[in-house]
Amino acid sequence: MSTAPDTPRNAQDGPRAGGPDAFAWNGPAVGLLDLDAFFASVEQLDHPDWRGKPVIVGGSADKRGVVSTASYEARAYGVHSAMPSAIAARLCPQAIWTQGHFDRYRELSAQVMGILGDETPLVEQVSIDEAFFDVTPGRFSKESPVEICRRIQTRVAQLGVTCSIGIGVNKTVAKIASEREKPRGLTVVLPGTERVFLAPLPVGAMSGVGPATQERLRKMGIRTLGELSRADVRELERSFGVLGPRMAERAAGLERSSVAEAAAPEEVKSVSNERTFSHDLTERADIEAAIKHVAGLVGHRLRKKGLAGTTVTLKLKFDVRQSRTAQRTLSSPTSDERAFGRVALDLLSEIWTQGTHVRLVGVGVSGFDGPRPSQLALFGEDAKREEPDRSGLGRVTDALRERFGDDAVSYGRDLRFREKTSDTAPMHKDA
Repeated sequence: MSTAPDTPRNAQDGPRAGGPDAFAWNGPAVGLLDLDAFFASVEQLDHPDWRGKPVIVGGSADKRGVVSTASYEARAYGVHSAMPSAIAARLCPQAIWTQGHFDRYRELSAQVMGILGDETPLVEQVSIDEAFFDVTPGRFSKESPVEICRRIQTRVAQLGVTCSIGIGVNKTVAKIASEREKPRGLTVVLPGTERVFLAPLPVGAMSGVGPATQERLRKMGIRTLGELSRADVRELERSFGVLGPRMAERAAGLERSSVAEAAAPEEVKSVSNERTFSHDLTERADIEAAIKHVAGLVGHRLRKKGLAGTTVTLKLKFDVRQSRTAQRTLSSPTSDERAFGRVALDLLSEIWTQGTHVRLVGVGVSGFDGPRPSQLALFGEDAKREEPDRSGLGRVTDALRERFGDDAVSYGRDLRFREKTSDTAPMHKDA
């Protein structure tokens, strides 16, 4: 059962209402805010006629798209994030589809994070729709943590979207609690009740315990967090190394974790782009054109960030499960796709053979610490073939696109793939 902000769920006692003293709190109070079906909820907010209808944000079925987010109406048909769009379309043929508006999502996310920042300086955003926050009594406020969470949910709802919050003594408990009641749930795990709350849950409820780990634990006779908390620590260490005892500690609710104070964004260490194609590429000429196309996207973003790198990475994905990467270091940093794109092309032969089907191409640039001339000797003739930096031309192209739109200037490599890429939102990463 979902619970409204004024009726929080206590993990043991069921839904309860009351004033500020209804939930006594002694010790750390860590919350996890998770925006409910965020992308789809924003689309329903901005398109009132979509409210109450199944909405899917993602790429189209005929172009190998995947689902980014599905509204709760679509989830009722079995649609979920990361599902291939072709399957989602079969499950929910009446769904409304949109590729998404990520600038709008970022704008609303920033407003939500601002609401958290009004309550505490200890806000640790972990994704566009999720953040930990610390509201330990006496640290920044004398209010009940539950009352603070109620207020946060009310203010978020006033933006036109909703959130679910879990609150406990540490991050593990807060994260699991946030997923118990959705949408618009408030799940409270009072200090001292962590073990009782966690014990009956499957081990997969704990973040970091994926299918492979679950299977290994199952073979050890461990299926629930309670069983994991009581497992022989030495046996866990033999099977999982230092992570084994750590898992048992978290399963018992004994994790000691803190919310990091908001800090300046971390220094970017790499910039990359990926493109998935609606049909496999099998000819070398097509794959090379795709590499040039993706390299051009990376070059644009490097110049926009004022970055130049020395390490080039090429990634190819052959099917859903199989991919390969290759990497090479340049003699001097560059943001010019003609320079690092040429090296990416050279890497193709290292990870691809004629006739192999390619469904995704990715290019990345890293190594922003400056030139590394000692690398020249490692590559011999390859180093000599690096093209001169012509990033000035790239900057002119960037300026024209900024002023007149992305289609103002297009190279043949871009036109070639305009209708051939998946229309799922492009993957571009700063790490």
